[in-house]
Amino acid sequence: MTTPCAECPLRCKPLFEPFTDQELSFMERFKIGELTIEAGRTILMQGAQSPQFYTVLRGQGLRHKTLEDGRRQVISFVLPGDLVGLQAVVTGEMQHSVEASVETTLCVFDRAGLWDLFSNQPKRSYSLTWLSAVEENFLGETLATLGQRDASQRIAWALVRLHERLTALGMASGGRVPLPWRQQDLADAVGLSLVHTNKTLARLRDSGLAEWSGGQLALPGRKELADMAFIDLEYPTQRPLL
Repeated sequence: MTTPCAECPLRCKPLFEPFTDQELSFMERFKIGELTIEAGRTILMQGAQSPQFYTVLRGQGLRHKTLEDGRRQVISFVLPGDLVGLQAVVTGEMQHSVEASVETTLCVFDRAGLWDLFSNQPKRSYSLTWLSAVEENFLGETLATLGQRDASQRIAWALVRLHERLTALGMASGGRVPLPWRQQDLADAVGLSLVHTNKTLARLRDSGLAEWSGGQLALPGRKELADMAFIDLEYPTQRPLL
């Protein structure tokens, strides 16, 4: 059953900017349906074209780019409220793949409606610009991590940032957040081998700084991890939602 935009469970979260009644009415028309993807299935394939793009309503996933020899780089982890597939709408085809890590429900938007959005919804149009700018900033932070941080700092950076995002979404329970990905996914995100990633996580666990087990992440030493990675603890800025 399709969720009406007025009853969207994400809208009530403090992380997301509120809609006006007029904007909400527009989004009800702009949204053409919902799509549920099983865990482990591909949402969008690298090199594919798509007439739609999506907002994640529920679930978690990841974006990854695969080289011709099969090596893979995880670009980012996908959480509720994230926009996926806009790249194919703008450039003609996906330059990376998007995969559902757990069962994931998507709000579906037709690219033909983008011009109506740009023409008649200036605030929502700005939202797309804002989201693109934030994505650019994140990719810059990722490059700095891959180029300059050592193994422990890379893992610490990734765990702290994921914990912050999931907590801001209200997904924390008892200090733990859901982390359904494999260690291989984390390794592919921070440019380390699986063995190196496993040993680094074990050191952080034995030091009482981080515990990742059973698909749940706890960070008893969150401040120490942030200091290790040379980052400030922060609550994510309130952001737009499409």
